[in-house]
Amino acid sequence: MTVETQKPLSTAGATANAVATASAVVEHQLRRVSSIRRPSNWTARYAHRLLVSDSLVVATVTSICFVMLTVLDHIPTTSISTFAVLSLLIGLIWVALLTIVRSRDSRVLGAGLDEYRRVVVATCVVYGATAITALASQTVVPRSYFVVGLPLGIVFLSLERALNRQWLARRRAQGAYLTKVIVVGELNDTRYVIDQIGRKARRVEYDVIGAVLPEGSIATSVVGRTSTVPVVGFTDNVPEITARLGAQAVIVAGQLNGGSDFVRNLGWALEETSTELVLAPGLTNIAGPRIHWRPVDGLPLMHVELPQYYGTKHVIKRIMDIVLSAAALLVLAPALAIIAILVKRDSEGPVIFRQRRMGHEGTTFTMLKFRTMSTDAEARRAELLAQNEGAGVMFKMANDPRVTRVGRVLRKYSLDELPQFWNVLIGEMSLVGPRPWLENDIPNDGSSVSRRLYSKPGITGLWQTEGRSDLDWEESVRLDLYYVENWSVTGDVALLFRTTRQLLVPSGAY
Repeated sequence: MTVETQKPLSTAGATANAVATASAVVEHQLRRVSSIRRPSNWTARYAHRLLVSDSLVVATVTSICFVMLTVLDHIPTTSISTFAVLSLLIGLIWVALLTIVRSRDSRVLGAGLDEYRRVVVATCVVYGATAITALASQTVVPRSYFVVGLPLGIVFLSLERALNRQWLARRRAQGAYLTKVIVVGELNDTRYVIDQIGRKARRVEYDVIGAVLPEGSIATSVVGRTSTVPVVGFTDNVPEITARLGAQAVIVAGQLNGGSDFVRNLGWALEETSTELVLAPGLTNIAGPRIHWRPVDGLPLMHVELPQYYGTKHVIKRIMDIVLSAAALLVLAPALAIIAILVKRDSEGPVIFRQRRMGHEGTTFTMLKFRTMSTDAEARRAELLAQNEGAGVMFKMANDPRVTRVGRVLRKYSLDELPQFWNVLIGEMSLVGPRPWLENDIPNDGSSVSRRLYSKPGITGLWQTEGRSDLDWEESVRLDLYYVENWSVTGDVALLFRTTRQLLVPSGAY
């Protein structure tokens, strides 16, 4: 009897202990989760700034539309109150949609085109929904809401976001509005990530404060092109290093020992300090639009689209080249005439310099430029080779004695390139593309450099906006190949705007 009664008591005791242990574990986890640090983040402050400025722009645009009622639509006084309410509703829905489409999301702020794309989408949805609602309810909506409001909304909001980005870039240059990160990975992988962040320091949110390498590494620092980052520890104690340094994010660069288990366990460990985990896969030189995620039963598959060298996008690009180059030649005709006179009076020789360059798929063409050197420049090149400051096979000198007085000014502001609009108009070049290299500049050894010939050379491109002659050979080639494989129409438009800014504040041009 005693034996029979003790067995159930023992089982019941074990069950009670198990339940108590499980409850203690759950209680501990709940306490840990509730104590997770929620630091004040710069993104919240910046998003609030955008909310205020967006609201002011929307209020301004809707007010302009309301005032224009009497100018374009001759609305009677009795209907003014009705349209005042309509303007208020449009404004409120507009501001709400800018939030719904996540135009102030931290992942799109400060860099890239996605922020502008979301602003445009929200604006078009507002006015599209207004038109559909008016049509369905047979309500007359004044034309000023569409003729004035839609274009003004897109332009003003885009301009407002651009001005806020400039403000953000200035603050980042002062060391504010940055996310402190440590980079974890092998030495070469961490160096690549640090270089990429450093190259776009004013356009990215990260401030790299340390590197973490695998156990056994002897390096004490990671030396990049623009900065040197100290090694602050090894991969077996990343959470402790993060807490000690106060890092707000951890970037895992490339593949590490432990694979997905390491990343999963690191993510769990970083929860306690609310530290963001960022993965940088080894897909270098592949732009975001070419990457798509497709989860299959818990397995996230990354699909990389093939580069598009032909098709509809290229037709649109060609149409844009024809329209803009023709307009540029017409508008700039007086300036071209003045520059031609200055070049002719400054030194002897032809006004236009012609040179054979490599074009699309290896075809050669004659590229046009305003002459900026003396006529004996090519003959004097041999005696100056020892002073070459150019990247790779390119010959460049910051103070080239062959450059004329007018030529220095033209080169500084890239005005010598203006005749190339004619090359664009007749189809030999594009407005945006890789640099037009000399035939001897491209190695004929089957290397990847020749892939840059898959695209037409451009008047401007990534090389021109990222540093020009200040870039080394490897970086110049990388930028050209990146453009060829990842270009887009919206990206070309963005590069044209960045080129305009580069002309006003030139750098690396000599």
